[in-house]
Amino acid sequence: MYTYKIEQAIKAAAILHDGQLRKGNVPLPYITHLYAVAMILESYTDDEDTIVAGLLHDTIEDTDYTPKELEADFGKQVCEAVLAVTEPVEDLSWKEAKKQYAKQLKKAPERSLMVAAADKIHNMRSIVEDYYTDHTRFKNDFKGSLEDRMLMYQDISNVLNARLSNDIIAEFNHVYTEYKNFIVDVKKTTEKSK
Repeated sequence: MYTYKIEQAIKAAAILHDGQLRKGNVPLPYITHLYAVAMILESYTDDEDTIVAGLLHDTIEDTDYTPKELEADFGKQVCEAVLAVTEPVEDLSWKEAKKQYAKQLKKAPERSLMVAAADKIHNMRSIVEDYYTDHTRFKNDFKGSLEDRMLMYQDISNVLNARLSNDIIAEFNHVYTEYKNFIVDVKKTTEKSK
């Protein structure tokens, strides 16, 4: 699916996230994550605003773009979807921010739940692939204890499984199982090195 609005979202995401890099062995341009999220969403919906929200889901959180600008440029539905998956920007600890994110999902529209699922699918898949054999680098690159990371994803999983009716949930659950197995392996490696 390719539309004028999606093209404008691609351009906006590329400009707004210019210079930002993904964590990992190879620091890829951040836009690769946003394209991947949009492609995952495109496999499960033909709703243009959902795909646009996937492309723009980190703009409020990680750039100077404002909700007012987002709504003016892409409409109310896209703005609402993005805000529902935007972590709070106030001074919260990593753990508190993740808890707030899961709470927001409890009231979020289906479109936002799909964006959240696609975002987490790509994040978890990327982590497992990039850090599969380098557990030390994983622990250095990501905040939060292993237990906190598991609890955070479990909270998100609980909300998505309770509220999301789209088939994307099966892919989320599959990747989440791989991620949990990876965390168990990291924990074993950590315990052996003590």
